[in-house]
Amino acid sequence: MSGGEAPDGAHLAPLLESIRVPRDGRGRPRSRPDRVLADRGYSWPVYRRYLRRRHIPCTIPERADHRRVRTRRARRGPAFDAQAYKRRDVVERAISRLKQFRALATRYDKTATAYLALLTLATLVLWLPR
Repeated sequence: MSGGEAPDGAHLAPLLESIRVPRDGRGRPRSRPDRVLADRGYSWPVYRRYLRRRHIPCTIPERADHRRVRTRRARRGPAFDAQAYKRRDVVERAISRLKQFRALATRYDKTATAYLALLTLATLVLWLPR
């Protein structure tokens, strides 16, 4: 957790490094997502290089200022799957539902552990049938 003024991209690598999805049966847990869907804020080359180095496919729209520089240098643009990008809406709607909890939206909690506990509780309230 960080302050509101911290850029989101700074947390991309630690977030992806912390992924551990248990497998059915035996074997190491998965540590790489199938695909990363992100907004234009993650369009910087440093993030794309990190994802490429870890062999993680990504769907990130290209920023207009990056597109202008790229076209002047006659380079091919990054691949963009519009159908995959539409699935990002599911995450955006989930975040909107979580923001119904005022304490989450305004970050009243002082510590990261308390905020994470509230986030877990709100997620359970939304997920469990009523």
